[in-house]
Amino acid sequence: MFTLAEVASLSDIQPTYRILKPWWDVFMDYLAVVMLMVAIFAGTMQLTKDQVVCLPVLQSTVNSKVQPDTAGKADFTTVETTTAQEEPSVRTVSLGSAPTVTPDILSRATTSSQYQPTESGQELKKEQKDSSGRKTNLDFQQYVFINQMCYHLALPWYSKYFPYLVLIHTIILIVSSNFWFKYPKTCSKIEHFVSILGKCFESPWTTKALSETACEDSEENKQRLTGAQSLPKYVSTSSDEGSPSASTPMITKSGFKFSADKPMIEIPSVTILDKKDGEQAKALFEKVRKFRAHVEDSDLIYKLYVGQTVIKTVKFIFILCYTANFVNTISFEHICNPKVEHLIGYTQFECTHNMAYMLKKLLISYISLICVYGFICLYTLFWLFRIPLKEYSFEKVREESSFSDIPDVKNDFAFLLHMVDQYDQLYSKRFGVFLSEVSENKLRGISLNHEWTYEKLRQHVSRNAQDKQELHLFMLSGVPDAVFDLTDLDVLKLELIPEAKITAKISQMTNLQELHLYHCPAKVEQTAFSFLRDHLRCLHVKFTDVAEIPAWVYLLKTLRELYLIGNLNSENNKMIGLESLRELRHLKILHVKSNLTKIPPNITDVAPHLTKLVIHNDGTKLVVLNSLKKMTNVAELELQNCELERIPHAIFSLSNLQELDLKSNSIRTIEEIISFQHLKRLTCLKLWHNKIVSIPSSITHIKNLESLYLSNNKLETLPAAVFSLQKLRCLDVSYNSIAVIPVEIGLLQNLQHFHITGNKVDVLPKQLFKCVKLRTLSLGQNCITSIPDKVSQLLQLTYLELKGNCLDRLPATLGQCQLLRKSGLIVEDHLFDTLPSEVKEVLNQDTSIPFANGI
Repeated sequence: MFTLAEVASLSDIQPTYRILKPWWDVFMDYLAVVMLMVAIFAGTMQLTKDQVVCLPVLQSTVNSKVQPDTAGKADFTTVETTTAQEEPSVRTVSLGSAPTVTPDILSRATTSSQYQPTESGQELKKEQKDSSGRKTNLDFQQYVFINQMCYHLALPWYSKYFPYLVLIHTIILIVSSNFWFKYPKTCSKIEHFVSILGKCFESPWTTKALSETACEDSEENKQRLTGAQSLPKYVSTSSDEGSPSASTPMITKSGFKFSADKPMIEIPSVTILDKKDGEQAKALFEKVRKFRAHVEDSDLIYKLYVGQTVIKTVKFIFILCYTANFVNTISFEHICNPKVEHLIGYTQFECTHNMAYMLKKLLISYISLICVYGFICLYTLFWLFRIPLKEYSFEKVREESSFSDIPDVKNDFAFLLHMVDQYDQLYSKRFGVFLSEVSENKLRGISLNHEWTYEKLRQHVSRNAQDKQELHLFMLSGVPDAVFDLTDLDVLKLELIPEAKITAKISQMTNLQELHLYHCPAKVEQTAFSFLRDHLRCLHVKFTDVAEIPAWVYLLKTLRELYLIGNLNSENNKMIGLESLRELRHLKILHVKSNLTKIPPNITDVAPHLTKLVIHNDGTKLVVLNSLKKMTNVAELELQNCELERIPHAIFSLSNLQELDLKSNSIRTIEEIISFQHLKRLTCLKLWHNKIVSIPSSITHIKNLESLYLSNNKLETLPAAVFSLQKLRCLDVSYNSIAVIPVEIGLLQNLQHFHITGNKVDVLPKQLFKCVKLRTLSLGQNCITSIPDKVSQLLQLTYLELKGNCLDRLPATLGQCQLLRKSGLIVEDHLFDTLPSEVKEVLNQDTSIPFANGI
């Protein structure tokens, strides 16, 4: 026999699951326990005390029939004696020569004396008077036999199996109530949910975030009252999520608020988290994010709970329908007709069931319990279908906590939160904190500020090539507040910081003129924007999608240099347009590194004042260049890696063009170079990294040309026309196939930089050393066997590259090159050792005059 504790364990669930048990489930669990106790109590009583007591029903007349024994051969003799007072009858059965006496006869033998003829009538009357009831002539075994027969024949089946039916029904109801906690596909989700919910509820960040919000709101109200007049007009941004009105600063409400008059609001002490709490809260945010993505995909938990509730309701109706019919069948008295007259001698018995009244009361109690249980099931169904439980809104939580970005959830996630609300709505409110990106950003900000202190940031400040103080922050969760305390910073680089927020405190950085945003769609407060608009001069933006470019970038009226690096073309969208650049009224330099097929039309908005345009393609062919004609003030133009095969004709309309760079294209011929004669201001022409095989003689018409770059082409000769460019100061023909340096090179009296590295030159003409203004001479990786002593005529030489030739010594006259030092002499060590010691001493002297490399 099982115990109550063993049966009750079927409904046992983990204590943490109780938050998913609404009041009706709890009440039904208690009802199930009571019904279980009823079943076990009734079963125990039935097993220990249940019995039926039967007595034969006697006839009303006396019949005596005696059949004498005939020589002992009669089959049986029956003697029936029925008195007027309904005395019991006796039957004697004899078989064969030795008559057999049934148990009634054995019992009758004890009373046979009353039939002796010697007894007087007075003695008979006295004996009848002393007897306590009517005699049945049945012995004990016959009573046991008939009691058991009538227990099974006369009692209704419900009276015999009532405890077992109640037990089975109760177990089914208990299993139905808790099946969703046991089913493998749902219990794992429920276990994970309860675990996360408990951690979110107990996390110190939950309390501190809500407290911080309250403190922040009070500070914002004070700030709004005191600084409303000093704040400039609101400027729209690319991300104004959570902004309650147009007067709200450009940063969302999730960030810390700053003002120009009061640069920093002191963070309340309640926001101070130790490192362990902060890390645990970060992990919770990640768990909640992954759990939400996993659970919102299905509604299995909801369907299973509805299904088990329907099953319990149907079970209740079934139990009620058949049980109500058996209330009246449970009776104390029963008539039994066992059809064993040949064994007992009676055909009918009247029986009593000693447990009848108890069973009837237990049945009525059970029906009452099952009715209450059923009404609760009906209420549960009403609740399940009254509102859409597969949707959950945090609207109330958003209003109370001011975390306006807490998203609504759906499917099983929503259903679980509805169930939790029936237990305690505080759970969902505190859980909502971990669904808010604003809350997560606050946590990251606090942890970030603890980690990146002013001292640590100062250690990361370095000086760049322009000798400016630069700070590069990479893959952080945000911008540390201490960054804005670096008031002497010139360049700020923010890379892969998706939640970067530039606060009003940036107004302290009076030296800041250059800002880099690499995959960093930064948000700015209105006061911060006003500062950037008036002080920022150079902005670099690197993006994957043009939508990542912050909208406030297009409103920086004093911006002078804009560098855009990212995708502006795609297969689905032939041209991804930039927003209007019309507001960038002081923009002078525009650098676009993308995959353009044509120049964006919006660039023409800044054409009147643009002086430098750089387009670096990734190998995509730039086809349409007509927009260039409108850029009449452009002085520098770079079209790199654009797969150009010829020099675009639109360039010849740029009358103010001074420098043209067509690097890394597919240009094979430059016959159009004659048209450059109309570009009177053109001084620098870069046609390097192409496929040019020859230089036309028409190059002589570019009279003002000062720099000519033709490196990394397929040139084999240098025409004399090149050396007619008297103003030429820099000539680079490195990495071609040139074998001879023409003697006409001596005509270039203004030549300062000459690069012919990586060719096939074997002899240096003496006329080369007539270019006395040479400062840079690159002769490496050729076939030169000797350096003439006339190299001493190059008194201004600061850089000489000779490495990779066939030299066996260096001329001692190198010591007469007064500005040449060892750092500017690129040669093998063994060749340097061939120089006289006094020459080496001269070359080893320090000089404060830097050498110039012209590249």
